[in-house]
Amino acid sequence: MKRYLVLVLLFAVAFASAQKTVGFKEHADAGEQKWVDSIYNSLSFDERVGQLFMVAAYSNKDIEHVKGIDKLVQDYKVGGLIFFQGGPVRQARLTNRYQSEAKVPLFIGIDAEWGLSMRLDSTYRYPWNMTLGAVQDMKLIEKQGKQMAIQARRMGIHFNFAPVLDVNINPANPIIGNRSFGEDKVNVTDRALALMRGIQSEGVFATGKHFPGHGDTGTDSHTSLPYLPFSRERLEDVEFYPYKKLFAEGMSSIMVAHLNVPSIEPTPNYPTSLSYNVVTNIVKKEMGFKGLIFTDALNMKGASGYMAPGDVDLEAFLAGNDVLLFAENVPVAIEKFRKAYTDGVLSEERLQYSVKKILAYKYRGGLNKYKPIDLNNLYQELNGHEYDDLNYQLYENAVTVLKNDQEIVPVMALENEKIAFVKMGDDDHTGYLNTLQKYADVTEVKEDSLHLLSNRLKEYSTVIVGYHKADGAWKKHDFSSKELVWLDTIAKNKKVILTVFAKPYAMSAIKNYTNIEGVIMAYQNNAMSQTVAAEIVFGALAAKGKLPVSIGTAFMVNHGIMTGTTNRLGFTTPENAGMSSKVLAKIDLLAKKAIDEKMTPGLQVLVARNGKVVYQRSFGHHTYDGMTKVKDSDIYDVASLTKVLSTLPNIMQLYDKGEVKLDDKLGEMLPQFARTDKKKIILKDMLLHQARFQAWMPFYQETLDAGKHPDTMYYRKSFSDDFPHQVAENLYLRRDYPDTIIAKIAQSKLLKKKEYKYSDFSFILLKEFLEKHTGKKIDVLSEQQFYKPLGAAFTTYNPLHKFDMDDIPPTEIDNYFRYQTIQGYVHDMAAAMQDGVGGHAGLFSNAMDVAKIMQMYLQEGNYGGKQYFSAKTFETFNTCHACKQGNRRGLGFDKPQIGSNPGPTCGCVSKESFGHTGFTGTMAWADPETGLVYVFLSNRTYPEAGENRLSKENIREDIQKVIQEAIIE
Repeated sequence: MKRYLVLVLLFAVAFASAQKTVGFKEHADAGEQKWVDSIYNSLSFDERVGQLFMVAAYSNKDIEHVKGIDKLVQDYKVGGLIFFQGGPVRQARLTNRYQSEAKVPLFIGIDAEWGLSMRLDSTYRYPWNMTLGAVQDMKLIEKQGKQMAIQARRMGIHFNFAPVLDVNINPANPIIGNRSFGEDKVNVTDRALALMRGIQSEGVFATGKHFPGHGDTGTDSHTSLPYLPFSRERLEDVEFYPYKKLFAEGMSSIMVAHLNVPSIEPTPNYPTSLSYNVVTNIVKKEMGFKGLIFTDALNMKGASGYMAPGDVDLEAFLAGNDVLLFAENVPVAIEKFRKAYTDGVLSEERLQYSVKKILAYKYRGGLNKYKPIDLNNLYQELNGHEYDDLNYQLYENAVTVLKNDQEIVPVMALENEKIAFVKMGDDDHTGYLNTLQKYADVTEVKEDSLHLLSNRLKEYSTVIVGYHKADGAWKKHDFSSKELVWLDTIAKNKKVILTVFAKPYAMSAIKNYTNIEGVIMAYQNNAMSQTVAAEIVFGALAAKGKLPVSIGTAFMVNHGIMTGTTNRLGFTTPENAGMSSKVLAKIDLLAKKAIDEKMTPGLQVLVARNGKVVYQRSFGHHTYDGMTKVKDSDIYDVASLTKVLSTLPNIMQLYDKGEVKLDDKLGEMLPQFARTDKKKIILKDMLLHQARFQAWMPFYQETLDAGKHPDTMYYRKSFSDDFPHQVAENLYLRRDYPDTIIAKIAQSKLLKKKEYKYSDFSFILLKEFLEKHTGKKIDVLSEQQFYKPLGAAFTTYNPLHKFDMDDIPPTEIDNYFRYQTIQGYVHDMAAAMQDGVGGHAGLFSNAMDVAKIMQMYLQEGNYGGKQYFSAKTFETFNTCHACKQGNRRGLGFDKPQIGSNPGPTCGCVSKESFGHTGFTGTMAWADPETGLVYVFLSNRTYPEAGENRLSKENIREDIQKVIQEAIIE
């Protein structure tokens, strides 16, 4: 009561002159003024006061809370609601309910600093403001603001209490931190302005906060009253700077914080939110702000600890605020206003000014023509693919390289690297590790002691350390003392790339970066930041971000190293690569059809465009029993894709070096053919499948006994020098039989006519040639020349030497040769009889690795900054040399069908496209004209290879057609 008497005395004088001129006159047009006056005149005093309050509402609370809001809306005519925790559909239903009860349509507001997900589950989450502080492209941030506003408007929300204008100078700030754009006033202003423009461009009001500035304090105003000892000059220079700029650009509203700032409010421990000097004299008069002024939540201890509910509301209003946020007791507050009005402390003009301003903003927000929220497709529209498109771009522009000694990033020359990954922190790291492993053979190393870990790491050349902390704006991200010791020890002994998926301030605990060659700040720990960071490590992306805050004295604000790129495959959303995600989703239906109709138990599909993987999914299971789901990392028997993934690139490399020519004769390449009718067959005809060879030969049949089982003359159940060639589990072939295969081809009859006839013989023989010419087995040759430097770590012959059987889908239950389930051993019988290593078959891989090799072709022999063969060589091999003779093939490559003839594609790809298909249900295709790479892998031969329904139903071709249709630019 004493406090109220003081108020009467203070404000009787303070408002005597000011209230003579009060009157809201800034109407946008006559229609607005007419509506505002009409509504205002229809309200009683209490109803007018009610318009000042925006009370807290939740969609995750019980019916008693809902009834409480009902009462405030119906009986006390509150002007608005600020929604807190809950879900979108629940909130939308409640919004419709409360709006239907309101005499005057309600303002709906929300703290959506990084999108609705700041408060609501099942809604879209954008990066924290601190992450945006690293982004240099303001157009992207403006676009984020625009999208946030579209989502807000869809939810019937009129005010987004954003952007945060606090300049976060204090690293120990307990409440702002990641919510700020950084410590530099210009950077904060530029990003806040961009976000504001985006928000307001879609008819949602932006609210700058927390005036005069909450960035340089170590106290949380939710729990107490922060003290800011800064001079007025400092405030003008730093804290006020963003507000001046945004006021000039038309910011709709601001929120005044509860702060103790003696330089602008001399009354001891007096909150700025209640200060007439701050709100009226500085904000309104000196800074000329004419928009709505909100208090920060009045239930916060920074204000509520100063005086009781009702009193604090009145004092905030008398200070010059328009909207009283999160009032704790509206009925009591209205009584206080009524008494103040009776006592002459509160004038009609003062009340009219704010209420009419509120009503004017309701008109501008469309509440003069209020419509309920349409609940149909609400979740889908709040989580559209276009939001992922932008989010990807934001992270691509945010992730920051802080240190790059010896240009350790991007990692090059993979053939010389052995890379380990060590995880620190307590949050998920699988997205980062999985993406790293899509680029190279990266092994996660885990041990319980530093000694054991150090011993394990001795064999590795580079260690990537990922520091992963839970993606929460207010969560602690500090390194533990143990982690700091481990990191220091690892860095002293190994080349290290440290990637931090946490707040920048977390890195302040690292006192010495001398021994850490590479440092990457990824800011947040989520799927996109992890993917982008991995892309930067391997050069699929260039680092573009700049540090928004200083990290001790090690790295200063605005520091960021622009790294180089390689042309390795990256990752993005379909739309970012000019494709439609909606159309690509039809692939899912075709994959489901193939599995449901038992054309194949499972499959992998990958689509890349212009060097970016836009679609990668695995479907079904290894077998029809549904026990083991197909994973992206699983490796399939790719069958005849071996021809273009192993044998052909080695031949192209020799051709590029001049070591073979297209007119080289088989009798010269392989002397055992010098005295046969095949001696004059040239390499070009072998590659074009017009060498007059037989299509194939069932070599295995001659090794079976009378009962059609493996004959003991040729096979043993265990390995020995005489029986070294493993064709399946516990089944080994006689040493000399691979030579017999070559001899049988030499003795085989040639077809009479030189024309296109697909044959495995050419590539069986080219494997033989490569091995004799280079002195290396083709599996070793391909690994050294291609797979290792390409980072194709999942591509190999005889995969059980390297992978677990659980990672390899089976290809057949063999009841005609090996009499067992073929899993981890090549399905092709001839390749199996060559110790699993054929030039025509035998390779195992996954869709990602196959895509790398196809992308290398698409880039005319270049990948990861390494030239494997010249563009001219690729052009030569990708030419249809015999099209006029009706042969569609390139040199080794398959090509699109000619005219109406049958062929391997959908008939909708360019003539420049190339690829191959495989018997086990595989396909790899690339198109230089559209920049597309398409990979389809399956085990359609399981449980038995009989009828090829996958081919008859054109599943691979229909998916290819969908991919073509998905191109939008």
